[in-house]
Amino acid sequence: MTGTTDETTRTATAPSPGGAGPAPETAGDPLVGAAPPALAARGVTLSYERAVVLEGLDLEVASGTVTTLIGANGSGKSTILKAFGRLLAPTAGHVEIDGAPVRSLSGKAVARRLAILPQKPLTPSATTVRDLVSRGRHPHQSLLTPWTAADASAVDDALAATGLAELAARDVGTLSGGQLQRAWLALVLAQQAETILLDEPTTFLDLSHQLDILRLVRSINRSRGATVVMVLHDLTLAARYSDRLVVIGRGRVLGDGAPWDVLTPEVLRDAFDLDALVIPDPTSGAPLVVPRDA
Repeated sequence: MTGTTDETTRTATAPSPGGAGPAPETAGDPLVGAAPPALAARGVTLSYERAVVLEGLDLEVASGTVTTLIGANGSGKSTILKAFGRLLAPTAGHVEIDGAPVRSLSGKAVARRLAILPQKPLTPSATTVRDLVSRGRHPHQSLLTPWTAADASAVDDALAATGLAELAARDVGTLSGGQLQRAWLALVLAQQAETILLDEPTTFLDLSHQLDILRLVRSINRSRGATVVMVLHDLTLAARYSDRLVVIGRGRVLGDGAPWDVLTPEVLRDAFDLDALVIPDPTSGAPLVVPRDA
């Protein structure tokens, strides 16, 4: 799959700000029977010790979409992912998964619904690629439900989907940066969660491998119907591979919507202190950010 105009078409049908998207048609009230958002922050305040990072955050993520959080360094993008992933408790408000308060669910129940790949995952030593990917099945295991053929099949499918089947016996310590990132994504796939959180999945990769990872993410979204929320720094790549962009800055949401609605010169100045042109990408038709010389 490549970054072609089909991604722009998909962008045109992205959910409106707030992420709820169009409600299904019913005979009565159009909202009756509407599915809850995959993720929601309701009046959430997030802090580290006494330092407030975000306050009064209201954000919904529609199921089956790719939403990317963008913003300057330290704006709170990764903090939002931690709150969605139950790694950071809000000091006010609450977070929901599929309409249920995340704090009402057990850790394993959350992990069966949601997979998170942190910015710098700790790579275990003396571990094969297959063993690493197999860890994605841990949320499905218990004393009463040991490893099954279904678990093995999930791992095999994840290795195949990420192009790692032939490297399954390799030690993860011998992988290149791009291969290792695909191995971590394979772990996420093996988890078979409907919602995936990715914190800067292209960090430290060259452009070719960044494109490989983002194409894979988009493929996962389309083939599995997975909901994806990720943090990216490259604005042009974020626009190309996302249905929706959410701009975070100064403790709040500064922009929210389809890429062409969000990546405007005004928002770029406000969020990044960046003077730039925004023109159509000749390859994808998505917004292309071109900084001006000072």
